[in-house]
Amino acid sequence: MHTPGAAPADTASSAVTDTATVTGTATATDAVTATHCPYCALQCGMNLRPGPGGASVTVEERADFPVNRGALCGKGRTAPAVLSSRVRLTEPLVRTHAGRLEPATWEEALDAVAEGLARTQGAYGADAVGVFGGGGLTNEKAYALGKFARVALGTSQIDYNGRFCMSSAAAAHQRAFGLDRGLPFPLEDIPRTGCVILVGSNPAETMPPALRFFRELRENGGTLIVVDPRRTRTAEQADLHLAPRPGTDLALALGLLHLVVAGGHTDEEFIASRTTGWEEARAGAMAHWPELVERITGVPVPKLREAVRMFCAPQSAMVLTARGPEQQSKGTDTVGAWINLCLATGRAGRPLSGYGCLTGQGNGQGGREHGQKADQLPGYRKLTDPAARAHVAGVWGIDPADLPGPGRSAYELLDSLGTDVRALLLMGSNPVVSAPRASHIEDRIRSLDFLAVADVVLSETAALADVVLPVTQWAEETGTTTNLEGRVLLRRQALTPPPGVRSDLEVLHALAARLGMPKAFPVSPEEVFEELRRASAGGPADYAGISYARIEAEQGVFWPCPDETHPGTERLFLDRFATEDGRARFVPVVHRDSAEVPDAEYPLLLTTGRVVAQYQSGAQTRRVDELNEAAPGPFVELHPRLAARIGAVDGAPLAVTSRRGRAVAPARITDTIRADTVFMPFHWPGEGRANTLTNPALDPVSRMPEFKVCAVRVEPVAPPQPSAD
Repeated sequence: MHTPGAAPADTASSAVTDTATVTGTATATDAVTATHCPYCALQCGMNLRPGPGGASVTVEERADFPVNRGALCGKGRTAPAVLSSRVRLTEPLVRTHAGRLEPATWEEALDAVAEGLARTQGAYGADAVGVFGGGGLTNEKAYALGKFARVALGTSQIDYNGRFCMSSAAAAHQRAFGLDRGLPFPLEDIPRTGCVILVGSNPAETMPPALRFFRELRENGGTLIVVDPRRTRTAEQADLHLAPRPGTDLALALGLLHLVVAGGHTDEEFIASRTTGWEEARAGAMAHWPELVERITGVPVPKLREAVRMFCAPQSAMVLTARGPEQQSKGTDTVGAWINLCLATGRAGRPLSGYGCLTGQGNGQGGREHGQKADQLPGYRKLTDPAARAHVAGVWGIDPADLPGPGRSAYELLDSLGTDVRALLLMGSNPVVSAPRASHIEDRIRSLDFLAVADVVLSETAALADVVLPVTQWAEETGTTTNLEGRVLLRRQALTPPPGVRSDLEVLHALAARLGMPKAFPVSPEEVFEELRRASAGGPADYAGISYARIEAEQGVFWPCPDETHPGTERLFLDRFATEDGRARFVPVVHRDSAEVPDAEYPLLLTTGRVVAQYQSGAQTRRVDELNEAAPGPFVELHPRLAARIGAVDGAPLAVTSRRGRAVAPARITDTIRADTVFMPFHWPGEGRANTLTNPALDPVSRMPEFKVCAVRVEPVAPPQPSAD
């Protein structure tokens, strides 16, 4: 068992003074480099311009990229700040016998990692070593990490934090359409449709440049319906805001479908010609009459009827979901209910219509397509499919029988640390802050025999490691990502990384060599991508026709793209769905309660989310002064009526307690939230860590934890009493 100590002072800094310009950290490699933002799944285009002597870099608009047309949020504009050697890792760290992380050479650090992994497998077997990846890794790194786990380590125990992002939507996509791509159409279609129902999404704060598509929708005469228990900045833009109790989105969707049927708004021709399973799905919806749905959700019946009228009136419409309905223990069924609404009204597989998911992480789409998920091989192939195993094994030059089977999902993998999984290699994730029931997961990480972390910064998780490997970041490396539209993009290297930093591909190559496979893991991103193309060929996510040259020439290429003469598939399902018979499948679903409901001891509901100035676990954005000034720390949002009842004072500390732990943060009193609900952002560690409270109850299909709803109690924190003399 390792015993983490304090971090070296020079790597623990959490702030920088510069924002869009950073000095003294890297060397420019070109005059101006067209690239993409390192943060959310929009993957906004930007230009990087080096300063004099190449010792600084500035972000500039890139107006030609269609997703953001030059617009950038504060996170993208200040992204170069994390390149600073004052906040990022610049040399390997190895934990000493005294329990401290101390600088080491790369050879010492890599030897320690290889020895720790090999020692663990020698003592406990191949599956005693786990691998945990991230939705921010490029396609090349995600592909290489999955291959490394299954070929170099021979372990089945690999998953990634994207399981916490959109896995429920992915599972529902697969069940209904036979294929999972976040958006089956480009973002530019949104302003041209007639109505959008936006469920559990707040793009005004999570991906601000995308908000223009919804504004343009309304400017063009379309309507926007926002479903969210809070009146967010996005909800303020809506024509209609529905504010259901957290955890009741499934009932809401079923109630809307009931009204569609009762009002005669179904598209019988579409249902008959392009779908299967309607009668069973219809029966489930008809059991959810409007008054019942009002009692479950708190949404008044007149608003339900108005939503149906707005959705059914135009010729085209869309439903877009995000983490709100997806991060639930019934997330797959909830998304399925919204898909059923689209299918019943003929709003799928047609121009300017359909269901889509707004992916969160920068490469949340591509990161799961090529082998990081516990049950998938590159190209979105199933690990249990003999043909898929044979194809990928052929590319990798191994016997298909040597490929491990499916492993544990993300939370289950983290929960097994220190018992079944005794050593972990982690890249690009910070589960100490981001995992549900985070205190428990932190304990499991501390109980490991060995932990190695490759990261850009000394995250809260990296600070617990036995070995920390400093790796390159977005502006210092070339590689592809796949944005929320399924558009494969190319980030170009603009800077030479500091001397003590290596790429993730170099790390995997060096570790594989120490484990006896010196030639199987290239370090050139383009060489890895060429192998990825072969491995994905013929799979659902087929990249075979995509090359670096094409991506640059065409502003990205949409998958599937099976050969170099294929134009790429900008819009899916217009001719047929990706099922065996070409028909979409209705899936019958019924409402059920969340894993936790309020009771006398925990009478309120907690929901979590993001703020505009921070990102994910905050490991990078919390190191930028400008972003910290805008969002300096956690808070608890609550309604004035609740605040009056418990005696809360705006700005004073509140304790939020669930069955898993206690968090403390300042009160933020606002009438933009339901009176039975409190909200906390999840970007911070320490006593304000929201995920200390969240429930790891898993969706039975997607294995998504129930981040978005749990039962809590809230009370003011009493000021400390002076001690008696």
